[in-house]
Amino acid sequence: MSVADAASVTAGSRWRTPALVIICGGLIGMLTFGPRSTFGFFMQPMSADLGWGRDVFALSLAVQNLLWGLGQPIAGAIADRYGTLRVLAVGALLYAAGLLMMRYAASPSVLTLSTGVLIGFGLSGCSFNLVLAAFSKLVPPEKRNLALGVGTAAGSFGQFLFAPISVALIDNIGWPSTLTMFAVLMLLVVPLSFVVATPAAAAASTDPSAEQEQSIKQALAEAFGHRSYVLLVLGFFTCGFQLAFVTAHLPAYLVDRGMPAQTGGWVLAVIGLCNIVGSISVGWLSGYFPRRYILSSIYFARALSTLAFVTMPITTFSAIVFAVITGLTWLSTVPPTSSLISLMFGTRWLATLYGFAFVSHQVGGFLGALLGGIAFSQFGSYNVIWGLSVAFGVLSALINLPIEERPVVRAAAQPA
Repeated sequence: MSVADAASVTAGSRWRTPALVIICGGLIGMLTFGPRSTFGFFMQPMSADLGWGRDVFALSLAVQNLLWGLGQPIAGAIADRYGTLRVLAVGALLYAAGLLMMRYAASPSVLTLSTGVLIGFGLSGCSFNLVLAAFSKLVPPEKRNLALGVGTAAGSFGQFLFAPISVALIDNIGWPSTLTMFAVLMLLVVPLSFVVATPAAAAASTDPSAEQEQSIKQALAEAFGHRSYVLLVLGFFTCGFQLAFVTAHLPAYLVDRGMPAQTGGWVLAVIGLCNIVGSISVGWLSGYFPRRYILSSIYFARALSTLAFVTMPITTFSAIVFAVITGLTWLSTVPPTSSLISLMFGTRWLATLYGFAFVSHQVGGFLGALLGGIAFSQFGSYNVIWGLSVAFGVLSALINLPIEERPVVRAAAQPA
């Protein structure tokens, strides 16, 4: 890129201050994560009105999670090559179309196509994962870790905000109109995408030349040949497994143990609130402490809190304490994970490499939700899955310790 082109790109971005980028990126994370976290509230009214079993709705959500994960590296590669604007905008339109089709779904196959396929791929294009990659490219290094924490917390705030709103709307105007309103809200992501737009590969100028000339194939070969990246990806599996299992099965587990159904709602609300604190705090701490130690501590804290929760008598107090610890460590793995990938490989293919790590996360989530249901059907309890959650937490705590927090060593570009 010529000096004139570089000056043009810089000048065109002067209005996008770090604060504005973080605010608009946070709004995107809130808008995209919020409706997605409320789908459980639609299960009963939709199943009752349309005469479907809950397994139909559960299948569509399982497909959504899987396609969200599988589509993430594809969306990340496109964003790294052509910039985030196109990916975020198209993802938002797919998301909105999925919500609207979900509102008119008249058969299980249409529900799976809308809730599962369209929204799943839509999330892969406009969720907070792409926003975090954009933050790493647009926000100065000294503010990057905090920005990643804020971006992650925004998704949790969306979960906390949209949950009571969706319940109130479903009760007052019905689930079809609520889905239509959510579809319209999703269109707001399109104008917000202009603020967090990153330049295409040819216009990027912040990374070393060796990184600029690296192809996506070379980037993937480098990453998967790097032990620290592989360890990071393996550890991220546990995060998805634990989060999906708790989200899908903790309310039922509490009812099984004699707690009122409202307790499950309060527990999930506390998790969402505490995650805001946890994500921002970890983002800030990542600038002062080794991120591998932070990740290891998070996974170990989850394992210990889970072990204490399931082995001690279940009370409202113990459930809330578990919710606080779980919330503080809920998505707090995301900022240091994204930050480590950026540190090791630079920002050129960050969205792509984080996307492959997120596949591991979503495969873990798919198995956590699925195996929880299978275990309860087979054994009448969740004890096996609670045990796996503890074991995976300890393993991930150990896996993250050997990670090397330094840029990869690349051969210097040779003159022609």
